[in-house]
Amino acid sequence: MEGITVTAPLRRWLTPVVAVFAAFAVFAGPLPASAEPTPPKPQQHDDDPPMLNELIEATNRDFSKAKSRLEKSKKRQLEFALEVSRAQADLDALAPQVREIAAQSYRTGRVGAVAMLLQSTAPDSFVERASALDELNLVNAKRLARVNEARNRAEQAKLALDAEVREQQKLTNEIARKKRDAEKSLNLVGGYSVTGGKVDATSPVAAVAPGRSADGDWRAESCSKNDPTTSGCITPRTLHMYNEVRKAGFKRFVGCYRPGGPWEHPKGRACDWSLQNSGFRPWYNDDTRIYGNNLAAFLVRNADRLGVYYVIWNRQIWFPATGWSSYSGPSNHTDHVHVSLL
Repeated sequence: MEGITVTAPLRRWLTPVVAVFAAFAVFAGPLPASAEPTPPKPQQHDDDPPMLNELIEATNRDFSKAKSRLEKSKKRQLEFALEVSRAQADLDALAPQVREIAAQSYRTGRVGAVAMLLQSTAPDSFVERASALDELNLVNAKRLARVNEARNRAEQAKLALDAEVREQQKLTNEIARKKRDAEKSLNLVGGYSVTGGKVDATSPVAAVAPGRSADGDWRAESCSKNDPTTSGCITPRTLHMYNEVRKAGFKRFVGCYRPGGPWEHPKGRACDWSLQNSGFRPWYNDDTRIYGNNLAAFLVRNADRLGVYYVIWNRQIWFPATGWSSYSGPSNHTDHVHVSLL
């Protein structure tokens, strides 16, 4: 192809030996190159997306705390309910005397000793009975006020706590939802078996590839575009995917077209994204593993927009219809992420 320079690593990638391996199976990947120097660990920035393992741990911690607060509030809610019941029982016990005092007070104001004496024919001394009745009036009025105050206070506290419990229940449910969403997001990109949880919680959104019909189908494309990674050709959809992956920040070594074999590489519909700046080497630290995790996650999360057929990474293969499953072949794909397009 015009304007294409084939570097030494690319020439090695296109050797006949690799072509022989390409004929073994649909998912065969390139042979590992010699070990590369350990790349520097990328700088962490405040605006970097959180890792899913960190997000899941944080939401689990938040859920435990929210659940504990909810249980404490429910316990306090029960205590206030019991206090309301106790206050009501005290009021019920006072009811006979309270009704008599209240009725008399309604007619004459505060019940006086003379009023009560005139209604009685008992033989007690007038002075003793007057003193006792007046004291009863005062005591019951105070008791009634205290009990009513206690009941009102308990009822108000219970109402406030009922509202608190409702809000804490909503918060607990929301945190539980976030926890489920985080776990679902991790499962989408391979779960712990593929990523170890070390994968960004989000990925950039890719532009929709050309060639998609209104009903969602992808039209067949020929190998008509120059492959920017070799002297071969790729389809327009593969070129679009290549550009979107690089736009998302994945700019290490990649090879797409490869001659020979019945599968996607010679049709210009597949690329192998290395974890290294040149050549291939299995992941061996957080930098290389996270790079592969995030690249695979970007492809899976944007599969509908890019027209992804399948992705292979770290001994697992992903199809849009079935999700992730175990994969074994001539290459276990621990040194690169393979993507094939429709």
